Amino acid sequence: MTKTFLPARFRPVLVTYALFALVFGVGAVAYPGFASGQVLLNLLVDNAFLVVLAVGLTFVILTGGIDLSVGSVVALSTMVTATGLRAGWPVPVVVAAVLAIGSVLGLLMGLVIHHFDIQPFIVTLAGMFLARGLCFVISVESIPIKDPAFRAVATATLDLGGLNITYGVLIALLTAAVAAYVLHLTRFGRTVYAVGGSEASARLMGLPAGRVKVGVYVISGFCSALGGLLLSVYMLSGYSLHAVGMELDAIAAVVIGGTVLTGGAGYLAGSLAGVLVLGVIQTLISFQGTLSSWWTKIVIGLLLLAFVVVQRVLPGARRPADSVTPAGRSAVAAR
Repeated sequence: MTKTFLPARFRPVLVTYALFALVFGVGAVAYPGFASGQVLLNLLVDNAFLVVLAVGLTFVILTGGIDLSVGSVVALSTMVTATGLRAGWPVPVVVAAVLAIGSVLGLLMGLVIHHFDIQPFIVTLAGMFLARGLCFVISVESIPIKDPAFRAVATATLDLGGLNITYGVLIALLTAAVAAYVLHLTRFGRTVYAVGGSEASARLMGLPAGRVKVGVYVISGFCSALGGLLLSVYMLSGYSLHAVGMELDAIAAVVIGGTVLTGGAGYLAGSLAGVLVLGVIQTLISFQGTLSSWWTKIVIGLLLLAFVVVQRVLPGARRPADSVTPAGRSAVAAR
């Protein structure tokens, strides 16, 4: 049997990065000014909140679950942020309140999913309606953010030798780095893979499958709230209709990044690549100038379908035995 240098589990991620390079290369050839460092950095500047959402959803999808509430929690976070700042709350108090609300919503959904054995689709769908409804309870109008400290952070940039990024990019990348450490170098992360590969096997090996299933929804809720804070910084407003459909963009980014919807296989680096692919497609259509923004959704839909098919036919794209057994052994050894 011929051995390949690259393990099969890395191939979907590399396919995503290759797709990103291809699309960016097409833009560089077709449009002057596309192949610049600032355009590349703007992919992160304009999608920092989506990076954070994709991080949280990666944890959930790796366990075989789904979270449809993230877009609504983002909107609720912007509303709480704008309302709190308008009421004169200090910025740290507003940030703490928003993160706590997102985490508690994630905790409640995780507990219902685990203890009542209800499909995550139904529970998070209910959470989506609840969070969106709370937005309209707060206000049906857009609430501008006028707090000087908050606006100073929103307008501040970091100079990287003539190129600029925002603090939101740093927060998003730091979140992804911490999440990658947790996912790949801690017992919790190894158990996430084990649960996604086979929850029954994980339980038989004595792994805390229930706590991990609840934990990933807490992480997703926290990331949704953090993404809402970043969107508040980006938009400088709170609005009940912010982030409509953003949960689908985040799920698409994770799947395009190579994470298998049935769980057990995937990497955060792939989810980051998925966000970059969505961003470069949107940028390419903007440079083209004559196409409707809806073409972004059409292309994303085609890519999503293509990557789901690839996950089914690519050898090694999903290898439950590989993800469960090492994770289980490592986690048991860590006990």
